[in-house]
Amino acid sequence: MAHVLNPHVELAQIEAFIAAADSGSFSRAAELLNVAQPSLSNRIQTLEREVGQPLFERMGRGVRLTDAGRAFLPYAQRVMRTLGDGLTLLRGTRDGSAGRLTIGTAPAVGTYVLPRILKVFNDHYPGIDVVVRTGHSDEILDLVLTDDAQVAIGRPIHHPEARTVTLYQDELVLVVSSNHRFAKRGVVRVDELAEDSLILFDRDSGYYGMILGLFRDVGMMPAQRMQLDSIEATKKMVEANLGIALIPEVSVEREIRLGTLHKIHVEASEPVTRDIGIMYRRNKTQPGPMAAFLELVGEMYTRELPP
Repeated sequence: MAHVLNPHVELAQIEAFIAAADSGSFSRAAELLNVAQPSLSNRIQTLEREVGQPLFERMGRGVRLTDAGRAFLPYAQRVMRTLGDGLTLLRGTRDGSAGRLTIGTAPAVGTYVLPRILKVFNDHYPGIDVVVRTGHSDEILDLVLTDDAQVAIGRPIHHPEARTVTLYQDELVLVVSSNHRFAKRGVVRVDELAEDSLILFDRDSGYYGMILGLFRDVGMMPAQRMQLDSIEATKKMVEANLGIALIPEVSVEREIRLGTLHKIHVEASEPVTRDIGIMYRRNKTQPGPMAAFLELVGEMYTRELPP
């Protein structure tokens, strides 16, 4: 059967034991702890009664550890270190300098937007551990509502228990490979896109409906060769000239800059955009890490993010 520490052992007794072991004297230990020597001696005697054996040999004005005391010392020190670490963590979670933050994000946000936010966040709050979970916007909102995440960033969904604030607009842009016939055009019409091989996102993606809506506006449907559930895979397919795609502009900034993909303007069409927002529990006291994150995101996007 496992032995359980006697519940009558107090931290003050362990603290007195460590101080006496370090100083080799009850009187010096009492001075270190700013207590009367009789009080310190009483704490150690009480501890010895609780453990059932002496922890010190008394030698005139000094003391030294018994074999039992030497064996117990590292465990006593570990108890006090663990307590100190725990209290430091609690103070950190209050002021935002330590703790854990769980963020739910839509896949595109988690891949192309969140790293920029977290770079700044980590520079300011290196003691906060961050967990990121991805999913569709309704899924990450559920994480917030069930307290499995403190905050979610994705397509704004309004819920009576959540506060939702739009941060920015996510625009879909047409990209083609360097070898595609549109590459040197710069501008194409929607009806021309319908004649080409368009790579679409899967039907569960919010982008799927946005893209089809562009074609419905001109009474057409695109020719589909592929459906993918990954923006990165879509970019690779376009680079291989297996089709063209409408994908979030933030996801292709690097490829456009390097020239591996070309951004083409779609003539006579409104920009295909959707809002991206932040969602978190309404009227709930926010722990330090969450409050720090909301403040930072609010500054980056010039938004008021009330509790």
